[in-house]
Amino acid sequence: MKAFLGMGLLGSNFVKAMRKKGEEVQVWNRTFSRAEALEETGAKAFANAADAVRGASVVHVTLKDDASVDEVLKQAEPGLAAGTLIIDHTTTSVQGAIERTAGWKPKGVTYLHAPVFMGPPNALESTGYMLVSGDQEIIKKVEPELSKMTGKLINLGPVEGKAAGVKLTGNLFLQAMTAGLSDALALAKGLGISGDDLLGLFGEWNPGAGVPARLRRILSGHFEQPSWELDMARKDSGLMMAEAERTGAHLAVIPAIAAEMDQWIAKGFGKHDWSIIAKENI
Repeated sequence: MKAFLGMGLLGSNFVKAMRKKGEEVQVWNRTFSRAEALEETGAKAFANAADAVRGASVVHVTLKDDASVDEVLKQAEPGLAAGTLIIDHTTTSVQGAIERTAGWKPKGVTYLHAPVFMGPPNALESTGYMLVSGDQEIIKKVEPELSKMTGKLINLGPVEGKAAGVKLTGNLFLQAMTAGLSDALALAKGLGISGDDLLGLFGEWNPGAGVPARLRRILSGHFEQPSWELDMARKDSGLMMAEAERTGAHLAVIPAIAAEMDQWIAKGFGKHDWSIIAKENI
């Protein structure tokens, strides 16, 4: 028997996928109607978290943040038997994941943080990516369970909390990329270029494909032979900001990048590769 706490879009679709595989699942959500809606799939809904986990050997969690995870698990604790495995898919802080791993152990309950790069369709289709780190013996035991839920399970090794940290850095990049797209759309709109034009460009020229090579370049620490000089990159960002000002476009990201470039140019690195702006972070 499994239990699932948190019936948002992600949790609900995880449960639907489990039911399609014939697994028995008990579900709980703060708003009971969202859990109750899963009964049409064959899941059993409970209004009380402790009742939902009672009799379950594995408890999955998809909630909002550290505070909600701690609060709900405290509510569920009276129903947790010794030997229960809690698998938490919530995006949380590194310290929170470490503290919960240590805190549940003396109670005879195993806590494993397994955050995901998965949206609701991925949860329903068992695709996307799931991250784990920590006790490798525990991970080895639960690997078959987790692998059924996702397209790829990524084991990041024995360091507790590493999965939480990698998830946060991945989300940071996604947010930065989306902000960059927002800036690109703002500038394009001001210049009379449609979003479909940008989509066509990125369909032919995929800048995302160059991310691994760019990161390897940064990690090498060698910036003396530029593929794009910092001075030239700064010139281009100046053109972008000038055009944005002329057309009334709001740029959220480029001004901050330009300011960072200015600091490195002032240090005498104008003729180096522009990726030197990341040097202090390697």
